[in-house]
Amino acid sequence: MTKSTNRRSFIQKMAAATSGIILATKTSFGQNPSNIMQPIIKSIRPLGFQWETQDPFLFCVHHEDFFPKGNDRMGPDPKEFQGREMGQDFMIKDGYRMYHGKTVPGFPGHPHRGFETITIVRKGIVDHSDSLGASGRYGNGDVQWMTAGEGVQHAEMFPLINREEENPMELFQIWLNLPKRNKMVKPHFKMLWSDTIPNHEHFDSNGKKTVAEVIAGKIEQDKAPTPPPDSWSSDSVKMKLRYGILKWKPVQAGPYQKHVLELIGLYTCSRAKS
Repeated sequence: MTKSTNRRSFIQKMAAATSGIILATKTSFGQNPSNIMQPIIKSIRPLGFQWETQDPFLFCVHHEDFFPKGNDRMGPDPKEFQGREMGQDFMIKDGYRMYHGKTVPGFPGHPHRGFETITIVRKGIVDHSDSLGASGRYGNGDVQWMTAGEGVQHAEMFPLINREEENPMELFQIWLNLPKRNKMVKPHFKMLWSDTIPNHEHFDSNGKKTVAEVIAGKIEQDKAPTPPPDSWSSDSVKMKLRYGILKWKPVQAGPYQKHVLELIGLYTCSRAKS
């Protein structure tokens, strides 16, 4: 990989690594032809490190790294750096990437402006610090919702806090383009701690249970924590799913199936005046 490789160009290439299916249903009962079901599979898109998006989604990436034991600097043993392009390490080696980190994996200070980032940490730890003077640690089910607005610089590092065993990590990060009226609002961070995020349970006619974590809006009586004030998930709008069939996340689903349904749930959200 050349020195000019950066995060975006690499993940664009890696997106073609595996395939996923986006589903929608459409039935035609016209006379010509008569009573013919149109294909359920509407399109096939690459499914890998970076996921294809459409407006207002700018970017989505799925990080899954199997970091080793940490040292006294909360990073891997430097002996493992051999063969890596440190500072631009986006190729999986020994189960993990260092990204832009040179001691601790992650993303040192970098700017955002005019959009929002939603970081959903399934496993592992993120250390956050920013140009507003805030810093903190979150992970293992927590969500950070950041409205960058007029601009903020922050760092996202992945400390290997466990020195006795491996430090697996899995997270999604989604970028949402802010509407014109909110492009230059004051930056705002909102933490959605895992113990405040409601889990909505649903049982189908066969008694099978599915669970949805509500991080924006509400499902029946389960309402997400209060969002940032200038976020897509606030003001006088509500989010709804266009295809109810994709609303539920099966508990028994495999990892990729589960993630497809989670992200389609976000993709199919639409804005409607309340």
